[in-house]
Amino acid sequence: MVTFWWCVLGLLTCGYFALAGYDYGVGMLLPSFETGERRRRQTLGALGPFFLANEVWLVAAVGLLFGAFPHLEGKVFAGAYVLVVTLLLGLVTFTASMQLRSRRPDARRGAWTAGIVGGALVTALSWGMFLGNLVLGLPLDADGSPSGSVVALFSPYAVLWGLGFVALFCLQGAAFLAVRAPAELSGRAVRLARAFSAPVLAFLVVATAWGAFVLDGVTGFGVAVAVLAFVAFLVARVGLATRRHRLALVGTMVLSACPALLVGVLRFPAVLVSPGYALTVDEAATAPGTFAVLGWFAAPAVLLLVVVQWLTWRAHRRPVDQHSLLHF
Repeated sequence: MVTFWWCVLGLLTCGYFALAGYDYGVGMLLPSFETGERRRRQTLGALGPFFLANEVWLVAAVGLLFGAFPHLEGKVFAGAYVLVVTLLLGLVTFTASMQLRSRRPDARRGAWTAGIVGGALVTALSWGMFLGNLVLGLPLDADGSPSGSVVALFSPYAVLWGLGFVALFCLQGAAFLAVRAPAELSGRAVRLARAFSAPVLAFLVVATAWGAFVLDGVTGFGVAVAVLAFVAFLVARVGLATRRHRLALVGTMVLSACPALLVGVLRFPAVLVSPGYALTVDEAATAPGTFAVLGWFAAPAVLLLVVVQWLTWRAHRRPVDQHSLLHF
């Protein structure tokens, strides 16, 4: 039962990164397109129908984490509280700027545009460093309490992950715009996707090679996820090379989900490690009675989430044109 709920949490978390990654990618790439307001509104309009639906996956994942694995939630958030704070600041800034930018037709939008770009950048960096620390091991004492070392959260390996996530989300955002942006912008998006392929590949190679030397207790599932990441990158590159942009988008979505999947299976059943400390999935879990209560709500909620996401994509599968409703 505990393993089942861990898989459900993994589904929600991977779904969030697979979908929301292009939200932040489009936000960071906004200055790369023409400065005209019409072009920028079309760029954001391509993202508009999916933006809030993508964020719901994070809300669901965090809710399940609190309910099903409260001992893990407390130690993770306490051990990486600085990165959690910067992540929340980035998310709030990005979300608020997206929603407020185009409320008034006569308003100045420069500050909101900067909020979108800056919020997306901070969010990508924070997510990368947060997951990088989970892979490497949080700075915790032997009893699992925070060590108090903030500097340890900014190790070279974690910084590598932060920069890698910036490139990864930019690649995903460019692949998304190649599918959804109007024809006059899709060519630029494809060129950006090809440009970001090199730093993403470098991140994959360096992080994998570095991890092979510094990580202990890696399971076969962890190795399989690393292989999956390279396969997904290859699929994205083939899609870009053959102008099958939807294939490229699928490849980047799977690639963006791989880091979260890696965190979940890297040392399973250990789900949180630090030098001299390890927390297993059974130790992190809540009481069996709570799982029984969650079962009444989780299954229909996840099903509803998947169905709504599918319907949203089906309704907005065509590129933006002059008749499209621009949400932002």
